[in-house]
Amino acid sequence: MNDDIRRAFTPTGKLRAAINMGNPVLTGRDAAGAPRGVSIDLAREFPRRLGVECELVVLETAGESVEALAGERADIGFFAIDPKRGEQIAFTPPYVLIEGAYLVRNDSPLQANEEVDRAGHRVVVGKGSAYDLFLSRELKHAEIVRVALSQTVVREFMAQGAEVAAGVKQQLESDLSRTPGVRLLPGRFMVIRQAMGCARARGDAAAAHLSAFVEEMKASGFVAEALERHGVEGAAVAPPN
Repeated sequence: MNDDIRRAFTPTGKLRAAINMGNPVLTGRDAAGAPRGVSIDLAREFPRRLGVECELVVLETAGESVEALAGERADIGFFAIDPKRGEQIAFTPPYVLIEGAYLVRNDSPLQANEEVDRAGHRVVVGKGSAYDLFLSRELKHAEIVRVALSQTVVREFMAQGAEVAAGVKQQLESDLSRTPGVRLLPGRFMVIRQAMGCARARGDAAAAHLSAFVEEMKASGFVAEALERHGVEGAAVAPPN
């Protein structure tokens, strides 16, 4: 730690952490409506170690979080690692691994993830999400239908009569419990590697310091304890880098 590192992360005098509320595995709200979750715990621990004040910049989507860093409205953020985002963001190693899954109607002929990418299939995704970026590269025949919020993917999937909904497995499982007539396809179509990140313009030393912080938080048990404390199931602490 040195003053140059501290200044790189706090151009306004405090550390502004972009928080994406669109991922229920990492963020949520307590009874009073305040943000909570493993990302919130990390967002507060990092500036505590820097000896600076923390400001949460609460946003609804991953795309907004990326824009906040790119536009210098936030100093750090929490993202799924993706090469497109990596053009602007220096990612740490992942701290949590999450599965991406498909949801279909019970009467759908689809039985496996490999059957989704066919002409005539519409796959509903949250615009700008990690799985949107991934599927935009991977799907060659199916049509991608983008909706504003990841939380509304299944609702729009049902309303539009689409063939497939894609999302974070835990979010889809939650939707499954309150949406009759739907099921998950077995397995996963991707592993989402959740990391912290800062704008590349903040410099290599700042990015390395943030990466070292994430590695320490994994090794010390901080991330595992946060997942347990917040009742997160189905997500795993990422292995050491």
